[in-house]
Amino acid sequence: MFLVDDHELIRAGIRAALGEAAEIVGEADEVDAAIAMILERRPDVVLLDVHLPGGGGRAILESVRARDPGIAFLALSVSDAPEDVISLVRAGARGYVTKTIAAADLAEAVRAVAQGEVVFSPRLAGFVLDAFRDLPAGTSTDPELDSLTPRERQVLRLIARGFSYRDVGVELGVAVKTVESHVSSVLRKLQLSSRHELSHWAHERRLL
Repeated sequence: MFLVDDHELIRAGIRAALGEAAEIVGEADEVDAAIAMILERRPDVVLLDVHLPGGGGRAILESVRARDPGIAFLALSVSDAPEDVISLVRAGARGYVTKTIAAADLAEAVRAVAQGEVVFSPRLAGFVLDAFRDLPAGTSTDPELDSLTPRERQVLRLIARGFSYRDVGVELGVAVKTVESHVSSVLRKLQLSSRHELSHWAHERRLL
């Protein structure tokens, strides 16, 4: 886990609260240093303060996810304002909790986000549901899926259905090498290592 907060006292409190429940691989107290260190150390989870000098937590989240969408973010803030919650979720955060959270609950939230789950307190979850309730059908709110181009999504669905590279090329009217390039890009963005894992990923999200 990587910890971002501009107050040393808060960071010390979080370290003490988590104890051995999470290995902290680095800390930062401002935007540019956080981005550089997160991309260098590639933690499973970034515990991210929302309000920071020089652009705020969202600036870190967007910059890192543009280059490494596999890193998960859990926002930790004194603010429970709906606009803060929705802003971070739209940027790709996998969860949002406030600094009133109990130590055991914070440890569980970090663990859950590291395993791909989404974590919000009940009140904050209501904000998120309200914000996305009226999205048009088919609109994605999955940050990993959002990282793929429309063509990559087409290739993903066909490969997950069992199409060979040649069949995908025929279906889309492109060369086999172009299909291979798209598959490589999808695997890299989703941090998967095989077509089998890609198919499983697509089935879990009912993309077929």
